[in-house]
Amino acid sequence: MRVLMVCSGGMSSAIVVKALKQEAEKQGLEMEIKAVGTSEFSEEVGRDYNYALVAPQVKHRYNEYKKAADQANVPCEMIPPRGYTPIGAPSLIKQIKEGAK
Repeated sequence: MRVLMVCSGGMSSAIVVKALKQEAEKQGLEMEIKAVGTSEFSEEVGRDYNYALVAPQVKHRYNEYKKAADQANVPCEMIPPRGYTPIGAPSLIKQIKEGAK
């Protein structure tokens, strides 16, 4: 499964991405997760992703990201604020599993 996450600069999500990768491994899931900045999302989402996540700090642009993801036929959802922490990885994995195509 390939997951794309958009945040302000693509780097602030590093801790969350690391926690997600660890949780996926713990659950025996094969998951590739990439974080990108706001300017990269629209182009990147069309590169064979199964699911897209929008970080809380860019929620004001969610409709823009959702539209790009819809055009690429990729489910896209907001990350709940509690999910955007290292301890939120299990709930985020559940969200991804339920929403991914």
